Amino acid sequence: MYQLNETHDPALRSWVAGANRPDGDFPIQNLPFASLRPMGSNQAFRGAVAIGDHALDLAAALAAGVFDAELEPVVRAAAQPKLNGFMALGPEAWSALRLALSRLLREGTPQQAALAPCLLPLSEVEYQLAHNIGDYTDFYTSVHHATAVGRLFRPDNPLLPNYKWVPIGYHGRASSVDVSGQTFHRPCGQLKAPDAAEPSFGPCKRLDYELELGIIIGKGNPLGQPIAIEQAEQHVFGVCVFNDWSARDIQAWEYQPLGPFLSKSFASTVSPWIVTLEALVPFRAGFVRDASDPQPLPYLDSDHNRQAGALDIQLECLLQTGAMAERGESATRLSTSSFRHSYWTVAQMVTHHTVNGCNLQPGDLFGSGTQSGPKPEEAGSLLELSAGGKQAITLANGEQRTFLEDGDTVVMRAHCQREGVVRIGFGEVVSTVLPAKA
Repeated sequence: MYQLNETHDPALRSWVAGANRPDGDFPIQNLPFASLRPMGSNQAFRGAVAIGDHALDLAAALAAGVFDAELEPVVRAAAQPKLNGFMALGPEAWSALRLALSRLLREGTPQQAALAPCLLPLSEVEYQLAHNIGDYTDFYTSVHHATAVGRLFRPDNPLLPNYKWVPIGYHGRASSVDVSGQTFHRPCGQLKAPDAAEPSFGPCKRLDYELELGIIIGKGNPLGQPIAIEQAEQHVFGVCVFNDWSARDIQAWEYQPLGPFLSKSFASTVSPWIVTLEALVPFRAGFVRDASDPQPLPYLDSDHNRQAGALDIQLECLLQTGAMAERGESATRLSTSSFRHSYWTVAQMVTHHTVNGCNLQPGDLFGSGTQSGPKPEEAGSLLELSAGGKQAITLANGEQRTFLEDGDTVVMRAHCQREGVVRIGFGEVVSTVLPAKA
């Protein structure tokens, strides 16, 4: 289990001035990973760590000779265009590199002169997916979202009886997951209006976003070997912000009996920066299940999970319409939420996913499922905010939406903040809807 250590010390300051801003996403206590290169260049992508308003190019830092010899193989793995090899090394290697980077980036380090040329301004880089995603599983961990959506379709029985016993999930398409900046065409498929005798084919009319977290697997497990809940977090590399797009009308027609298919496989978008699970230690919270609810079965329960299994991550979703973009207007906030409300923890997701012997691999992606809070304004999707399309949402500029229109850009952000602890952020995930192809 990760513990508080010197890398979390709120008194730490970096020689990179931008890392010392109290409202910044990337202080020295964070140190998230991404794959990037100078914008518009033909250079190879390379692993990097965010520090303030810059990124430390790990390939350049390795060439600068600032790391101890025994750590150089770890740095070399983290400097690759894809981080799967680094993720496969496991928590001891991840922690060792985090500690080394923390010491190298602190004020007063003698290596500052050697490392300064290895910094790239974040405003001048472009990203790719930091890891190859072999498999993607989408969970359904927000009881508030599940209840709100269930109420739209089953007013008398919104929550199915298995929800409070088992972490619900389905396997999705990994090939259409892309990094922030993704644009995609409105999906087409079969649609069937409630009063229509037959389905028709055409563009989705009820396109939606889903405000989620992405959980990235690090070290995997052999086929047939479950991961016990006490070891589950040792297999998790980190967390990012995740927009899992949804074509609600296509889904309504296709999802019975096997669940989502074309309604979910056309696009999903992740933020470029992966915040490690170790960086999130100061923002742990107890996992509490209401006494009137079923308690987790023994394989989904542990002392650590009860004491510190939850993560207090604040989420935000914003919308910039095409008209707003043309006028240079910023995106307007639609909702805020918190992963603290999740009905299942990250450890429980990992444990349940492998309890049947399923093997996870480095770089596999879990979606948390739409994260909605208990209040209506904390809804993580337009489906909830618009009451299934029945109540239009009026934006700050007077435009209205029930579902997304062509040219709309959705922005999602996340951060952690607590008294006595340095705020850390996840950056943002931005993606835009293009018109459907003929």
